This record gives sequence, structure tokens and C-alpha cells, in this order.
Amino acid sequence: MWGRHKILGNWVESPKNAARAPMHARSKLHSLAESERKKLKSTNENGCPIRLSSKILAAIADPRYPNNALFVAESAGNVRRVVVDVNDNNGEQTGDKSAIYRGPTAPVTSVALSPDGKTLLAGCWDSSIWSWSLSNRLPLLRYRGHTDFVKCLVTLRLGDTDVVVSGAADASIIVWNLRTGEKIHVLKGHTRGILDLVIDPSTYSPPNAGAGEIQEAMVFSAGSDREIRRWRISLGTVEQVDSEQPILVHETSVYALRFDEDGDLWTASADGTTKCLSRFQNFRSDSTFEHGDYVRAVAVEETGGYVVTAGRSEDVKIWDRGSGDLIHTFEGHYEEVSGLVMLWQRCASVSIDGTIRVWGLTPEELQKARMQKEKDIQSVEAGDNNSASSTRQDEKADLGALTEEEERALDALMQDDDL
Repeated sequence: MWGRHKILGNWVESPKNAARAPMHARSKLHSLAESERKKLKSTNENGCPIRLSSKILAAIADPRYPNNALFVAESAGNVRRVVVDVNDNNGEQTGDKSAIYRGPTAPVTSVALSPDGKTLLAGCWDSSIWSWSLSNRLPLLRYRGHTDFVKCLVTLRLGDTDVVVSGAADASIIVWNLRTGEKIHVLKGHTRGILDLVIDPSTYSPPNAGAGEIQEAMVFSAGSDREIRRWRISLGTVEQVDSEQPILVHETSVYALRFDEDGDLWTASADGTTKCLSRFQNFRSDSTFEHGDYVRAVAVEETGGYVVTAGRSEDVKIWDRGSGDLIHTFEGHYEEVSGLVMLWQRCASVSIDGTIRVWGLTPEELQKARMQKEKDIQSVEAGDNNSASSTRQDEKADLGALTEEEERALDALMQDDDL
């Protein structure tokens, strides 16, 4: 729906003209056309966008208000709390983004909360982990030990000790004492950068779940080496499960890991697919969803049985989990989608375009969205049919209106040896 059309001077980027131009000119034309496309698309209000001034690289729900607010990691070096829906219980207004956690001068790539919910942590491009008091936003410890940027974080309580587990582009995973900043373990196994970490829910329950003290837990890691590895972690020991046989289900980098309520593992990969790995089949691929292009994020909506995928394509796709059918594609972002957060029968998507958008996932909302998209497509097709002839004439007129300087430049393009 978002057309690609640009005039450089009076040079029209039509398929014919683009093919006739040399490589450097085609590259410039494409860049200008892409900038124009993004500029036009940025004005859309799909998903009721909340706009920030910098790129959003990651997001998690605020566990105190899990259906109403997010913590987002910004390329400007901040973590920001954003209210995505009005909450009558505390009087907050949708779009409130005034709570900012400052300190880093490099992009923040990941965000997590301590097991007791009192400490906010963020992985950073400066190779360290920053932390703040959640309540007063004052900085606390800074964790140093990685040699490249920190990409992902998870936290858990082992015995009576809160720990944070970090994965970085240096291919290492570090387990830290959250309160002291001391390193407990350094895990090696991946050959390239760590892209995501997730705790196996069958081995761990949060402290407030009433399960008593947990002495060890299983953490899954995914990397740029396309491997998924499993680590059994306690305060005293760490063991890599099946170290000689990591889980290999994708052709290239695995960007995201998520467990659903059944304990199955969902993956998102640069190979353009999302897969469901069945726990009962020892995490072999049970189903594949062909999103296309790089898939950066995946989420599962349990109530309706939907799978949500997003990534470089800018679209947020909704799939029927059982049949694998594509139900609907939400369009709105104009840059890569970097994260998905499930709310109650809604999904929030964040993007490097600096926007947060929320999509309704009830059957009624999805049906309404499909009907609106059909109307939009019919309207565009009708407009295209009516304007096809005049568009061709306009392109001819554009080419005929060149200045002398542009004529000389065009002649040089036509005679270039690269043609």
C-alpha cells in the first residue's frame, strides 16, 4: 500500500529508468525513494502510535501494570517507562513517557527487572549492564565484564540470591550476583554473539509464585551461530546440556526465544521463519511459519490461539497457531520492528522508527481490521485504474522538462560504460 515513487531533479524512478541508470545512480535513486516512502508512511496512525525521539531497541511489560505500561530500551541511551493504555487504578494517561532512567551514553539494547521488581537493569553497547532503583530512578550498580555490547538479560532467584544472566556479542554468557555485582559463572559454548536468553518455565517459578526456594534453573540461549543451547545453572555449578548437540533448527541467526504456556519453545530467525519447538519431541521443530525477511520477534497470544511475528519487513503478522494460516497483517511501522510484548488480547510492537503501536487481537478486532484492509485495497486499485494513463503521460512530461544541465547529466548516464 505504500508506493515507491521519487523524482531526482526531473528524473523519474520508474522501473524503466532505474534499469537504464548505472549502479551508483540506481543506488542513489533507491535511497531517495526509500526515504520518501518512509516519510510518507510515517504519518499513518495505525496502531495508535506513541512516538519517541529515538530508536526503540527492546521492550518488556511493567509487571506492576502488565497490560498498561512498558519499559523500552532507547538508542539514545535511556530506559523509558511508557503508558500504552489508560489505567483507572493509578490515574495514568495513555502516552505518558515522562519516567526516564538515565546514565548510559551509548544505545541500550535490552531491559529486565530484578526478581523482586525493585531494580531495573539494562544491557548497553558500552559492554556493561546498568541498574537503577525502580521507584526513584537513581542509578545503582554497574556490571562490567563483557568485552562487546550486551544484547540480552534475564533475572532469577536461586536460593536466597538474586542473579542476572547476560548474553553479549562477545559470545559469552555471564551469571552475576545482582546485589553485589560479583561474577558467579562465565559460560562458553557459542562461537558467535548471543542474541537472546530465556528461562525454561518448567524449571523455575518467580519468588512471588509461592513455589519455595529454587536451587537451579535451565536457561536457553540463542546466537548468531544459529545454535540454541541449554544451561543448567545453580549458584555453585553450571552445566551445559547436550553440549555436543545444540539445537539446530534454523539456517542462520536466531534472534528471539519465547516459551508458551504449554512449555513449547518459539523461535524467530534471520532465515525468515518462526518455528515451534515441541518439548515432548525434545525441542524438535513441530511447525514453521514463513514470515519472510528477518524475523526479529515472536509472541504467543494464548486466549485466541494466535502467534505474532515481526521483523525487518515492518509488518506485524498474526497467525492461527493450530492451522498455521496467516490471519492478518498489520501495517504501520516504517522501519524494522525490534520487539513484541503481549498485553491482554493485544500486542504492542516497538520499532527503530521510534514508535510503539498496539494491535487488538480479539476476533472482532481482527475481523474489523481485515475488512478495513480490503476496503483500502479496493480504493487503491480503483485509483490506480483511473490514473494509469495520466501517470504515463506525467512521466513523459517529467523527462521532457529537463534543464540543460540535467540533459547533459542524463546523456552521461546513458553513455556510461556500466550500462
